[in-house]
Amino acid sequence: MIDILMIVAGLVLLFFGGEGLIKGAVSLARTFGMSRLLVSALIVGFGTSMPEMTVSVGAALKGSSEIAVGNVVGSNIANILLIVGIAAIIFPILLKGQAVRRDAGVMVAASIVLCALALYGTLGFAAGLLMFVGLVAYLIWSYRHDQKNVRNTTDLTIDDIDGEKHLPATIASLYTVAGLGLLVGGAYLLVEGAIALARDFGLSEAVIGLTIVAIGTSLPELATSVVAAIRKQGDMIIGNIIGSCIFNILAILSITGMIKAIPITGHIAAYDVWIMLAITIIFAAFLWFGIRIGRRAGLAMLLLYSGYMVWLY
Repeated sequence: MIDILMIVAGLVLLFFGGEGLIKGAVSLARTFGMSRLLVSALIVGFGTSMPEMTVSVGAALKGSSEIAVGNVVGSNIANILLIVGIAAIIFPILLKGQAVRRDAGVMVAASIVLCALALYGTLGFAAGLLMFVGLVAYLIWSYRHDQKNVRNTTDLTIDDIDGEKHLPATIASLYTVAGLGLLVGGAYLLVEGAIALARDFGLSEAVIGLTIVAIGTSLPELATSVVAAIRKQGDMIIGNIIGSCIFNILAILSITGMIKAIPITGHIAAYDVWIMLAITIIFAAFLWFGIRIGRRAGLAMLLLYSGYMVWLY
């Protein structure tokens, strides 16, 4: 009963956290003259990945490497197939531009790095440090590129929802921080409750990491993307997903590896990282060529994700 109550409380916190984060992030984008795409990738995408960070680091320290790695791999698969699929059914997504192609390319590159580490079999301090340096370089590059494209930035930031009030910077920051706090807290409650229930049913750590933990820690992204889809903000959806996928690999796994070397072996290394790479490349192709992700594509994504879940179990 306690586990079920934790799950319900987590879902409530996720809903209100997603609403607050979207309001704050949009206003911050307008205040600082940054595109919603960049703000959603940096603040929303990275912020909503904090549950993955806490779970993966904690799992690695406890010696549960399959949960640590499976959480990241499963989260990236869920981000694309589950979250983009649901968002596209609510509001078809079409996003073009240099910044989208840039970020999609980095997302694919990060996925290739993880696959290379799976072939090697271990993520240690040196690899983790190089990945983290790559993340910092990407952040600096993205910000400078966004500032140079002032016209593109202006087009994105003034295109807000009818009747949406622009919040002062202080209030917007409070909304953003409070939203992130609720998302992280909600994800923690939900994941802890779900893991306890799953272990009662005798599921393996790899399956728990790839499914329950991955979906649970991705719920902040889901909550944020659903709110963004209802508000018809495709750039917020895409920025959220791309930022989260990049952060999951280049930040979460790199920091985890620097704290404690983790093996990448077994089912995850043999199958799941390659499934993640294939899905990431297809998703990036849609963004690179400016192909509309409509309701049919969204439904196909959900069917693929359902098939993947059935295959795992």
